[in-house]
Amino acid sequence: MKMHPGTSASEPRRVDTPRPSERDTRLQRAGRRRWPWLLALGLLAGAAYGLHATRAGREPAATEAPGKPIGQGVPVVAAAARQGDMPVYLPGLGSVLAFNTVTVKSRVDGQLVRVAFQEGQLVHQGDLLAEIDPRPFAAQLAQAEGQLARDQAQLKDARLNLARYRELVARELVAKQQVDDQSATVGQYEGAVRVDQALIDSARLQLEYARITAPITGRVGLRLLDVGNIVHASDPNGLVVITQLQPITVVFTIPEDDLPPIMRKLTAGEPLPVEAYDRANRNHIATGSLLTADNQIDQATGTTRLKAIFANEDGALFPNQFVNVRLLLDVRKGAVIVPVAAVQRGPQGTFVYVVKPDHTVDVRPVTVGPTTGTDTAIEAGLAPDDAVVVDGVDKLRAGSAVQVRAPERNGAAAKPGA
Repeated sequence: MKMHPGTSASEPRRVDTPRPSERDTRLQRAGRRRWPWLLALGLLAGAAYGLHATRAGREPAATEAPGKPIGQGVPVVAAAARQGDMPVYLPGLGSVLAFNTVTVKSRVDGQLVRVAFQEGQLVHQGDLLAEIDPRPFAAQLAQAEGQLARDQAQLKDARLNLARYRELVARELVAKQQVDDQSATVGQYEGAVRVDQALIDSARLQLEYARITAPITGRVGLRLLDVGNIVHASDPNGLVVITQLQPITVVFTIPEDDLPPIMRKLTAGEPLPVEAYDRANRNHIATGSLLTADNQIDQATGTTRLKAIFANEDGALFPNQFVNVRLLLDVRKGAVIVPVAAVQRGPQGTFVYVVKPDHTVDVRPVTVGPTTGTDTAIEAGLAPDDAVVVDGVDKLRAGSAVQVRAPERNGAAAKPGA
């Protein structure tokens, strides 16, 4: 072995190790820094998994009913089909109209000197409403009566003279022409008396028209003229408007396809009850009967107008009020009735989910009849006392297990039932 100069054979040989580079030093330092973060992330993941498992184990116990095993079925609300009388209503939209509406006008010209009513007052036929200054008409009446008295006196004198001429002509003391002339004079005075009598009647009528009375019984509206104004018979607005509210009518529309059965009953004289509801179609206002139908159909809308009459003794109906109307056309006896929410519609038609005794549901096709409010009649496919699902149908299929609950009341949570 070759020995380097200056070294002895007994000394061990020294091997030089390479110094680490700066890049390796940075990698080692970065690796030492990652370990605490990786450890912390692992601890957080373990804690989250444990919390999720704990909640998952507690949720079924909180949601399931006491005494019921987990996985009982889809919670639903069911109702039993019942048998009863099902009214067949025809709905419509209508407006209240006064039975009679009169715009009170003056028949003579003159100054308004008195208003005898209060706005909104209920007046009866013949009640005094207003008064026109009667003095000009009283003067005309007196003038006509004076003229009548004068002409009556002249007529009396003419008749006496005619009688004398007739005696004289019998003795051949006067010419017959004088008798004829006097007879014509009598006729003229008789005509003048008739004219005078007509003038008196006209003056009395004008004097009567100076007192304006109510032509109908009803409620007066707002006053259109005040005392002191000069009124004319040609005024377009008049003094006041009176509307008859008892009875009162409602005009409403129905589709033209529903008109034939209505006309058959009207022709036969059968009474058809009509119910009026408020704008929201929730509160019942009054009940009346169908009066008549219009004589034509509106081609633009395909509807026809009907008129119903209401006694309106409580004054609940008011002119121009908007109402929802229901016409009772027929009553089906012994119909199978279910809530409207129980009827479902699909590609195969209408059907219901029937709850069987083993707490599973069956899809039952049905034929739906008339619907009234929240109920509908089933003409075929369902029997009385069959339990049908009315809520919770979204997750149901044929044969699905269900858990029947009682319907919610007053916002309280539904209680599960068998």
